[in-house]
Amino acid sequence: MMVVRPIQADDHAALRELARKTGPGFTSLQDNDEQVAAKMESALAAYNPDSIPEEALYLFVMEETDTGEVVGICGIESAVGLSDPWYNYRVGTLVHASRELNVYNQIHTLTISNDHTGYSELCTLFLSPDARHSKQGSLLSKSRFMFMAEFPQRFNEYLIAEMRGYSDDKGVSPFWEGLGRHFFSLDFAEADKLSSMDKVFIAELMPKNTIYTNLLPQSAQDAIGKTHEATTPARKLLESEGMRYTGYIDIFDGGPTLVSRTNDIRAIQESRYVKAHVTDRQPEGELYLVSTTDFRDFRCCMTALDLVGNHVVGLPQNVADALKITEGNTVRVVPMSSGRRF
Repeated sequence: MMVVRPIQADDHAALRELARKTGPGFTSLQDNDEQVAAKMESALAAYNPDSIPEEALYLFVMEETDTGEVVGICGIESAVGLSDPWYNYRVGTLVHASRELNVYNQIHTLTISNDHTGYSELCTLFLSPDARHSKQGSLLSKSRFMFMAEFPQRFNEYLIAEMRGYSDDKGVSPFWEGLGRHFFSLDFAEADKLSSMDKVFIAELMPKNTIYTNLLPQSAQDAIGKTHEATTPARKLLESEGMRYTGYIDIFDGGPTLVSRTNDIRAIQESRYVKAHVTDRQPEGELYLVSTTDFRDFRCCMTALDLVGNHVVGLPQNVADALKITEGNTVRVVPMSSGRRF
């Protein structure tokens, strides 16, 4: 049974091992001891029930309850850009026209932006390759919405998710090669690594003026707003929940930023409370997300369930054990699929 829960101090070794698997372009969890240690420290500090910090990183791990193995990680930043600037490019359009010459050209532009300052961010989603089956990626990603639904006071009215941009099978980003390299004089992987630890150099080196995309190589133009192959399923999942690309991209790899009002997310909007009836029966059929109402001990599983009444659901004993609940406890439930209603 897979369960998603808040990260704990003894998960450090597991987090470090996941970081070794992420690869180039995965800015928020890199193969770097210093970054992993800093993430652990920030995440452990966030789970303080007595305060609501303006900036907090909530990290969750996916654990196989039978073995105790941690196979995935996901996170939520409560607010971005308050301590360090949050940069992206806003994709715009300029029209160059001349009636006398019968010329009308629409030119796409890139402008440095801090428009998402203060927004909450979905981040650090990574699942070990051998665990990418049986909708476990959906559980890992959508469990965050259940946490946000339970503790809305800890998050912003708006939510973003930066999608990893396109790079080839050698890890080369055509967007970086066509634009960023000219200003940073660094390989993509090195610049991406530095950006996760010190964003000051971005402000110092990035072009301040609007960039005309038609001056970039065609390969760089084609990469604007394009998602990395490994990240495409995650993008489709978030779009099915209501997030949309609105013309903002990552300054390094050109990957799209998805945006939504937090309360418009399907799983947040449609989730509801029920009482748990624990049973030895293993239900079949539609899968649901089921989560607890605890803060430090928040837990989320994926399971079929029995509809016992309007406000009661039957949960298998192994699910109750994974959630650490007993008969009559209140849980939050929502269908896994965005096309279903509870």
